[in-house]
Amino acid sequence: MTDYVFPPQEQASVAVRGSAQRYAVHRIFCVGRNYAAHAREMGGNPEREAPFYFSKPANALLPSGSDMAYPPGTQNLHYEMELVIALGAPVFKASPETAGAAVWGYAAGLDMTRRDLQAEAKAAGRPWDTAKGFEQSAVISELVPVAQTGELKAGAITLAVNGVEKQRGDLSDMIWSVPEIVANLSQFYHLQPGDLIYTGTPEGVGAVKPGDRITGHIEGLGDLSLTITAPE
Repeated sequence: MTDYVFPPQEQASVAVRGSAQRYAVHRIFCVGRNYAAHAREMGGNPEREAPFYFSKPANALLPSGSDMAYPPGTQNLHYEMELVIALGAPVFKASPETAGAAVWGYAAGLDMTRRDLQAEAKAAGRPWDTAKGFEQSAVISELVPVAQTGELKAGAITLAVNGVEKQRGDLSDMIWSVPEIVANLSQFYHLQPGDLIYTGTPEGVGAVKPGDRITGHIEGLGDLSLTITAPE
């Protein structure tokens, strides 16, 4: 038995709908600007950009239905509603034709973003870590096995703040499909069971403040919710 200097942190995991088992999380990858309209609203050109990625630590996970304290260091906290892929098999240098078989399930997710810190990082040519990889920034619903959902190629993806719709798109609007994302990412990493991939957000991202309640929905998958509370 290994004797650690300090006790190791609890294994990050996600609930699985209809099961007592949990999905142990290894890594969290996120795709940037995977919906053309959102790419344009953020100043990008989706016609010329290949997929690009950033990551969040596994301890950034926060279950749907939770309260989230308004995070420190920002005055401009944004929501980004996303489909999340959960992998269930190793993938390395795969083709889109074979990569889809590694998808174990899906969830609804929120990529919470300190937008002002992201803008500062972009302007300075610096990494996005403080803008994207902070505690509780990866909100996630229960995972649903692909055996229950089938491959999610199309379906409405929406988000509302305090009951007012802010985001509406369709999974078919993604520039890079689920198999294409997995295949492309596998050119750079030995992907493993336990890896999550947040697949990008439709247009309509915006700021929230303490007291706001966020609700999201993905057709054929389910719902997500989050309440923003006062800063710690």
